Amino acid sequence: MELKKIKLPFRVKQPILALGSQTKNTVCFLKDGLALISPVRQDLNNPADYLKFEKTVTYFLKKRPKIIAYDLHPEYQSSKYVHHLSPITYHLSPIQHHHAHIASCMIENGLKNQKVIGVAFDGTGLGSDNTLWGAEFLICNYKNFQRKAHLKEIPLLGKEMAILEPWRLAAAWLYSTHKDRFLNLDIGFIKKFDKNKWQVLQKMYLSGFNAPLASSMGRLFDAAASLTLERYKANFEAELAIELEKSAISYSLPACLPAGAISYKFKMIKDKDTYIIDPALMFKEIVADLKAKEPKKKIAFRFHLTVAGMIKNACLNLRRETKINKIVLSGGVFQNKLLLSLSLYSLTQENFNLFTHKNLSCNDSSISLGQAAIANF
Repeated sequence: MELKKIKLPFRVKQPILALGSQTKNTVCFLKDGLALISPVRQDLNNPADYLKFEKTVTYFLKKRPKIIAYDLHPEYQSSKYVHHLSPITYHLSPIQHHHAHIASCMIENGLKNQKVIGVAFDGTGLGSDNTLWGAEFLICNYKNFQRKAHLKEIPLLGKEMAILEPWRLAAAWLYSTHKDRFLNLDIGFIKKFDKNKWQVLQKMYLSGFNAPLASSMGRLFDAAASLTLERYKANFEAELAIELEKSAISYSLPACLPAGAISYKFKMIKDKDTYIIDPALMFKEIVADLKAKEPKKKIAFRFHLTVAGMIKNACLNLRRETKINKIVLSGGVFQNKLLLSLSLYSLTQENFNLFTHKNLSCNDSSISLGQAAIANF
């Protein structure tokens, strides 16, 4: 088994084994100032991948870890594996998904246990409040985190089906902004829309049955892509988001801003000590652009520019409150090169000190490294 070796910027107190995420799973072992990371297993629901995961864990258990770190989500196969382990033999340490994302990127950049603004964007991960997170701004170090800003939640109508049928997400946002009037909008998305299915989904939306709330940036991309590109189904997670990025790049190269390109509007509302980013105005403006027959690639680009603007505004607010100038970006959404480029450009203009992944991916394959680091503190 070929292992990646990462030098750690902190002392390891005792051997730690981290079991990683559900998809793009890796297992990580910490000892003597080094992290050893296993090869990636695509999905632990796949029996072949799970068997390899078990063999890898067995290999590392022979090295006698004292702490076992795992994801908070009880339905991840990697988390369920913990039930096989003795809490007498090992200290079992559940770790929040997005905190682990940020910690993994901090390690790659040699950051010690200092506070940063962590921006973690992905599909979904279980939050410490038992709701689904995925567009998170954390004030954190390795030891602790505070959730200080996030995207407004939207119901995932039919749970996992909302990923395979992203039109459900677009419809949920349109219903939140236009109510029943959205069914009469003169746009392509509505012309091919299944109104009979919506009657069932509307009941889910209103009752909350089979419709968990999620603050997910991945799902926001799905909604915008479905609405703009008139795509209703996805063969795999993020398929439509990838198409939206390609469309946006065809409007402008990532390295430059086209003349006159402006972002859509959004609101940032402070609720107690947390900022909520509400994209309702953005969806209204996307609808206006679609009705005006603006090029889809322009709408796709403006959407990317808007998300970069959300990142900048949230980080400016958090820097003003905390005086923290270091920003760490992680999570699978940042595999989107256009979004990453626009975000780095706008944050550099504000003189932030920026950190992104170097040799490891920003997706869930880095989660185990972050879990192990957090469990060390």
